[in-house]
Amino acid sequence: MGIAVVVVANDFTALSVALPAIEKQFDTDVSTVQWVINAYALTFGVLIVVGGRLADIFGRKRIFIVGAIIFAGFSLLGGLAQETWWLISARALMGIGGALMWPAILGMTYAVLPDNKAGLAGGIILGAAGFGNAMGPLIGGALTDALSWRWIFFLNIPIAAIGVAATWYAIHVAEPKVADRRIDYGGVATLSIGLVALLVALDQVTDWGWGDSRIIALLAICVVLLAAFAFVERRMGLTALVPRDILRSRNFSAAALAVLMMSATFFAALLFLPQFMQKILGYTPIKAGVGLLPMMVTFAVASFVAGPLFERLGGKLIVSLGAVAIAVGMFLLSRLGEDSGYSELVPGMVTMGLGIGIFYSSVTTAAITALAPERSGLAGGIVYMCQIAGGSVGLAVNTTIFSSRADSNLDAHIARLAKPLTDAQADLAHGILVGTNSAKAVLAQVGPSVGHELTTLVRHAFVSGMNTAFTLDAALAAAALVISVAFVGGRVARPHLHRPGPHHHHLVHVRSE
Repeated sequence: MGIAVVVVANDFTALSVALPAIEKQFDTDVSTVQWVINAYALTFGVLIVVGGRLADIFGRKRIFIVGAIIFAGFSLLGGLAQETWWLISARALMGIGGALMWPAILGMTYAVLPDNKAGLAGGIILGAAGFGNAMGPLIGGALTDALSWRWIFFLNIPIAAIGVAATWYAIHVAEPKVADRRIDYGGVATLSIGLVALLVALDQVTDWGWGDSRIIALLAICVVLLAAFAFVERRMGLTALVPRDILRSRNFSAAALAVLMMSATFFAALLFLPQFMQKILGYTPIKAGVGLLPMMVTFAVASFVAGPLFERLGGKLIVSLGAVAIAVGMFLLSRLGEDSGYSELVPGMVTMGLGIGIFYSSVTTAAITALAPERSGLAGGIVYMCQIAGGSVGLAVNTTIFSSRADSNLDAHIARLAKPLTDAQADLAHGILVGTNSAKAVLAQVGPSVGHELTTLVRHAFVSGMNTAFTLDAALAAAALVISVAFVGGRVARPHLHRPGPHHHHLVHVRSE
């Protein structure tokens, strides 16, 4: 079960260092390749609660095996992708497999071990998830350098096969009995399609413009479907994806909102920091993976420290401290320049990794302990859905801001070149930093002298776009901090929890239901 968690968690981060290689191979740009992360995260995030519901209805072992087959099958197709749309589609369908596997894994892990080993079960799962997240960039960078980014996908196949075989032969547990077998398909459909419409609009707005009828139509579809989602949820009652009785808790709703706002920062860092290391510092994928370790290792370690700190300091203080660290870390990263060295990245990465590890573990516990114990499973799933789906939307917003700022910066300075560029050449010039074929053709057309100047301008435009996006993220983190201080975690005192071990039991078991 732990190995399966490593694979699912690894897939959130392993491709972050491989995106420039994918960008180069498919001769595309960062606004397109970010969908490789976003497609997986969005389907995983929206369907995680449904995956837990299906596991309870049809059996965790069965749903795990179905999810693993889907995950491995589309990993194979992703590794064989010949076009960008092919790769993105495979990633989206991999997210379905991950959403089925994750809650089934958690449920089976708790069922296999006796009640007095619940803390061990939580430690195994949280440790495996933290390890998978932390090692993802390193594994992804090593495979991209030594073989190809495609092997990040191919590696999933034998591991999934081992997981299925081990589960089939070794896991024999009683399955839960569920009286109400209804599933909120309407809620899933309206929320998913509404969010996809929003993401597509954000992706295309830099090319089409906000006044374009297609952008307006996509935004209108998003608004209508999200309104329909609220209507569907009221009708579904207790089986809704997001039941009304849970949202009535002010503390829970505030925690979910804080998670939603904060999630943009982690996803943005995962996308843009490896890009900065490879495009500006000239790192290889493996070196960029190693370069992310200060953030990822600090994040993994802080996740474990957060539990004892929660019990000692109380929910409000520890959640607020995590939010402060994220905001400060992102602010430090937003100050990077095109002449910054790696040493200037480390303080921001360490501070942010510390904040992320403390914040997410603690805010989940604070949200769940704000509700009755019998709602903890669903509540934790909703918080996790806010984290992943919110990060997906946040990443799309970041990419839109980055692309718009980088384009406008390049346009503002490109007139100084000795040889003027056409609009088409200017659009293709962003690929210079990864060496796309289109960008190489532009450099050949303008000549060595102008090409050197153009490369300098593109570097400046990239850093300008990243700084603008990171500044927005720091502001969002600060807003989430205000919400956390005002509403999350009760009073500044040691909390009286419903039951022992919230940092393990609540955070993990929630996702099994």
